[in-house]
This record gives sequence, C-alpha cells and structure tokens, in this order.
Amino acid sequence: MSQSPNRLLGVFLGVIYVLDGIYGYFLTSDTAFLSTAGPKVLDLFETNPLHNLVHLVVGLALLTAALVGPRVSKAMNTTLGVIFLLVGVVGILIVGGNNPLNILAVNGADNVLNFATAVVLLCVGVGADRTIASAKTA
Repeated sequence: MSQSPNRLLGVFLGVIYVLDGIYGYFLTSDTAFLSTAGPKVLDLFETNPLHNLVHLVVGLALLTAALVGPRVSKAMNTTLGVIFLLVGVVGILIVGGNNPLNILAVNGADNVLNFATAVVLLCVGVGADRTIASAKTA
C-alpha cells in the first residue's frame, strides 16, 4: 500500500469507526434500534444500534476505499467529509430533549466529533494526493 495520506487516513479512521461500531453493540444490547437516547461510549458519545450500524458502514467504506487505491480513497474521504459536515449541521438542530427526529441518538459531543471528522476528511481529501487528480487529466 502506498504512503498516500488519503489511504493512511482511511485505514486509521476506518479501524476506529469499525471498532467503535462493534463496541457500541455491547453497550446497546438492551436499547431500541431507533432510540433517541442511549448509553454513552467513553462516557461522552451517546449511541443506539442504528448509530453503531452507521459507524460500521462508515468504517468499512473508509477501509475498503483505502485498500482499493489512492484515487478511490480520496473520493471516499471527500464524500464522507461532506456527509459528516451535513450530519453535524443537522445534529445541531435535533439535539436536545427526546426529539423524535434524533434517530441516531446524537448529542453535543457527537456533533463536535462529526465536525472534527468532517474537517479532517475534507482537508486530506481535498488537499492531499493532488498529483492523482492532475495525472488523470494529463
């Protein structure tokens, strides 16, 4: 595997999200799938089974893209960066109380993590591996 920043970030975040998704299922064994509130991972991030499933899918997508190649990893990092940014904005609007729209059991700490993940994915996705994009057009 090349030393592409996009591939390295994909593997790093992919492993973290997969492990978090798996660990979350141990915490949410008695939580409803679409619960608006649930137990906290690391006493910070609220979760439910759907939230864990999303983390598993995101982690596997990042890992798969990183293993395929730098161009695919760059596209996946950028795409997921935009999605995390949108999820962070929506999260601000639905956090608080038992909002029925909060089907991922998102809390304030999740929003901070979503925005941080978005920034990192977008910075690396847009800024790194520029020769890949220019080599394709040349």
